[in-house]
Amino acid sequence: MGPGAVCSWMTATAKRLAALGALTLLVGCDHATKFAAKADLQGEAPRKLIAGILDLQYVENRDVAFNALRWIPETTRAPILLIVSGVASLCLCLLVLSRPWRPWTKVALVLVAAGAVGNYLDRFVRGYVVDFMHVQHWPVFNVADIYVSLGVGLLLVSMRLTRRSARDGR
Repeated sequence: MGPGAVCSWMTATAKRLAALGALTLLVGCDHATKFAAKADLQGEAPRKLIAGILDLQYVENRDVAFNALRWIPETTRAPILLIVSGVASLCLCLLVLSRPWRPWTKVALVLVAAGAVGNYLDRFVRGYVVDFMHVQHWPVFNVADIYVSLGVGLLLVSMRLTRRSARDGR
């Protein structure tokens, strides 16, 4: 292996480690907020932060977004969610580390993976996901959900920009 190949390998490894570090930091932040929410909000009435807009409300979510699987009995739903979310989290992490992505695509993938891993770890350790932020007329959510939403939004923008660059010949 020549000096150029070694340098290239070291750069790729450094980028993977940076992505892994960012992923770990984001999951840690998500779990710190869930820990604080459980300690301070469990068993308490919702706390209004911005009247009529945002409050903090502790919820143990044993389903997925919008309770989309509520029709499946929990004894069946729980193991299915654990397996599917575990496989999805692993695949997202491998996708992040698999190749050099464009910078915004990498950021988007790290955000989605961090959200998936954060909620998976909750499901694995607790048997449910801790949700605690409530915007009026919307289900209660958490920091991991914000990561996923931001990541998907960034992915869409990144895909659009990539398509535009390809079309314009850049």
